[in-house]
Amino acid sequence: MTANEALRAALPRLQAAGIETAARDARVLLAHAMGIAPDRLTLHLPDTLSDQSLATYETAITARLAHQPVAQITGQRLFWGRSFKVTRDTLDPRPETEILVAEALSRPFLKLLDLGTGTGCILLSCLADMPMASGVGSDLSAAALAVARENAENLGLTARAKLVQSDWFAAIPGRFDLIVSNPPYIAQDEMAGLSPDVLNWEPHSALTPGGDGLAAYRALAQGAPARLMGGGRLLLEIGPTQAAAVSALLLAQGMTHIRILQDLDGRDRVVAAQKPQDPDSCGAL
Repeated sequence: MTANEALRAALPRLQAAGIETAARDARVLLAHAMGIAPDRLTLHLPDTLSDQSLATYETAITARLAHQPVAQITGQRLFWGRSFKVTRDTLDPRPETEILVAEALSRPFLKLLDLGTGTGCILLSCLADMPMASGVGSDLSAAALAVARENAENLGLTARAKLVQSDWFAAIPGRFDLIVSNPPYIAQDEMAGLSPDVLNWEPHSALTPGGDGLAAYRALAQGAPARLMGGGRLLLEIGPTQAAAVSALLLAQGMTHIRILQDLDGRDRVVAAQKPQDPDSCGAL
């Protein structure tokens, strides 16, 4: 069987299962099975598939029919121009999270803290593009930290990225000039409305804190001022309806310069805030 024949056989199966991105997914999984880059697939469609490639492709298509995310099947997700390992123990990095990374890199920083690091995609992307900086990534999940550690090794960032098991700030010492987080924020009553790709395959602890979805923001707002240097920044990814509530939590803790950043679809995506300068800091009146 040629690669093209395998592709044409897989496509209607994915479509019948209600996979909205069937055409793209079929191609990405075929390239994965053949061990080639997806952008090279067209050149290899006339090739005859080896028995191993055909078996790998069938296994991948079967997994996708069960709505397992493509990134989990291939084990990789491209984020901020770099490849990150992904497993069932981590969230699949989303393109909209790159809004937070872009804002983090809009100003220099030296000490970064990423709370709930997951794959480490935010922490490691920021450190890779800020060579003078070092950072700490924390997660409650030891399995997620193992994935982040592997990603740090693959990107050559282990010397500048420390990974710590912690319940938010509990095991984190010191102060930072930038704190970032993409915490669980889906309300409990919204979980049932998630797609099967998310609901059945991604870790629920990284999706929802239960209740109204704001528990993580309450902990982050309360703890951040003590862990930020004067003038330090806090960047939080949010759900599209949470901007006002999260802004109010930060304002109540004395944070200033609160801004809402939108994603490419025009939805509220990141809350940015700043700790006031310390009264005795250099240059203060």
